[in-house]
Amino acid sequence: MVGKNARQGPKRCERPPPHPGGIVITYDDFLKVDIRVGRIVQVDDFPKAKKPAYKLRIDFGDLGVKASSAQIVKHYDKAALLGQLVLAVVNFPPRQIADFFSEVLTLGVIVGDGDVVLVHPDREVPLGAPLR
Repeated sequence: MVGKNARQGPKRCERPPPHPGGIVITYDDFLKVDIRVGRIVQVDDFPKAKKPAYKLRIDFGDLGVKASSAQIVKHYDKAALLGQLVLAVVNFPPRQIADFFSEVLTLGVIVGDGDVVLVHPDREVPLGAPLR
């Protein structure tokens, strides 16, 4: 067929629009972030934190028990957190928050006015299992 509607070979892939957050990473970049499953084994109040938070101790199996500070007091009480599975970045350097060193970044979804809801597996999985 000849004319305006004739197909003229394969179309080139168009570049997708920029990411709304402005930063695009590669899959190799993502693989650098070591996200693992852990179980909360201890929860303490953290009155010295600037924003209301808990001090968490999280068991990551072979990786050991690590400390984390989490601003999750609005949606969780201490007793309900014990035994919960969570996801955390385990390869960040420790970060000092007041008199406490947070060794991992516990992951959550920001909702409302900066409130955090934890991200976790929906069934039992091995402690220390990686996210991919």
